[in-house]
Amino acid sequence: MRSPDIVLMVFEFVVLLFALSLHESAHGWMASRLGDQTARMLGRITLNPIKHIDPVGTVMLPLVAMVTGMPLIGWAKPTPVNTRNFKHFVRDDILTTLAGPVSNVLGAIISLVVLIIIGKTSVIGAACVQAVALGGFTRLDPQLMAASPVAYPLAIFFYISMLLNLFLAAFNLLPLPPLDGSHIFRHMLPFRWLPIYDRLGILSLFLMLFFGGRVTMAVVNPVLGFFRVLLLSI
Repeated sequence: MRSPDIVLMVFEFVVLLFALSLHESAHGWMASRLGDQTARMLGRITLNPIKHIDPVGTVMLPLVAMVTGMPLIGWAKPTPVNTRNFKHFVRDDILTTLAGPVSNVLGAIISLVVLIIIGKTSVIGAACVQAVALGGFTRLDPQLMAASPVAYPLAIFFYISMLLNLFLAAFNLLPLPPLDGSHIFRHMLPFRWLPIYDRLGILSLFLMLFFGGRVTMAVVNPVLGFFRVLLLSI
């Protein structure tokens, strides 16, 4: 394996760690604001990835995906929330659930702003950002790396962050257990349907594996396309 490939793999893994940490800590932060201090007492309202690591979902599976060339996927240890501490159960549960995907959207927007700043700093910075926006984040360009050994890697890192945060936000809103979207969707279902919905099990996993990625990218691609237009206009 070439060293540039290893660099990109490290970037992807680091971005995933912090995107997942941002997501889970946002759940805990919102729950705390709404009256449930469970996550705060367990130290889960933090961007420290160590507090959120799931050995399989956060370490093993992403590493296997990167080495084998599979799409980068993973999950963190779920943030504990005791809904009995909420004053308005349905509203507060929905807000706590939405906090995770919203935090990833904010992470994507912050990454976009950083990319625009990099592009505005210099001509070579703009060239780096535009190259990355045109698809140059999947393989290091030796010429750009030599011309700008700081701006170019930063552009790649924050573009990956923008892309991955958008994907995580959209994917987690799918109405499939145990994703965040299912917590919202189940509040809309008649009570008699809930036991069936909660027992989707292997069917839910099948739908996520075979259709989740395509549905998610159908949502992400228009947003990503708009972000690319902004970056290419620098």
